[in-house]
Amino acid sequence: MAEKEVGKVENYFSKIGVAAVRVTAGELRVGDTIRISGATTDLTQTVESMQVEHQNVETAKEGDLVGLKVSDRVRPGDKVFLVTEE
Repeated sequence: MAEKEVGKVENYFSKIGVAAVRVTAGELRVGDTIRISGATTDLTQTVESMQVEHQNVETAKEGDLVGLKVSDRVRPGDKVFLVTEE
């Protein structure tokens, strides 16, 4: 399994379990497997849905700020990696 950094968590909304992620490199797609990693965070999951400006999107590109539903708490500053089969 290879990992490539694609973004960074900017905010986390605990009531709805959503992370605001800034895509810093490449693209992120619904169905991708991601790993969110930080000082106290280590979470691997599949991207089930994404939103940009409250609109559902299938793909997010570099520079986009996307809302991702996450299965556990994440923290601002955590790094987001795209996990690929290599």
